Amino acid sequence: MPPARTWYVYLVRAENQALYCGISDDPERRFAQHRSGRGARFFASSPAQALVYVEACGDKSAALRREIQIKKLPKRAKEALVLALSGTSPVADSGVLSCPS
Repeated sequence: MPPARTWYVYLVRAENQALYCGISDDPERRFAQHRSGRGARFFASSPAQALVYVEACGDKSAALRREIQIKKLPKRAKEALVLALSGTSPVADSGVLSCPS
């Protein structure tokens, strides 16, 4: 049996400064898809600019639950997540956090 894949919740900043929340087992690949126009329709009007937040959540189910939690947050709370990860700038790429239990 192959090892279980880790799933991630991620935030991408669009050109208009909006934040898009999604899940993937490979956030870098998914971000590249968003940049190339093969990702979410969300980016049709404002292209993806930066992968600004990544959180490891274990399995897909945990990632989906966390995605729902993050999507319900007001924008200022999402910006706080980004700032907490980057430590300096809300648009800086940085490391990966662990999904809360």
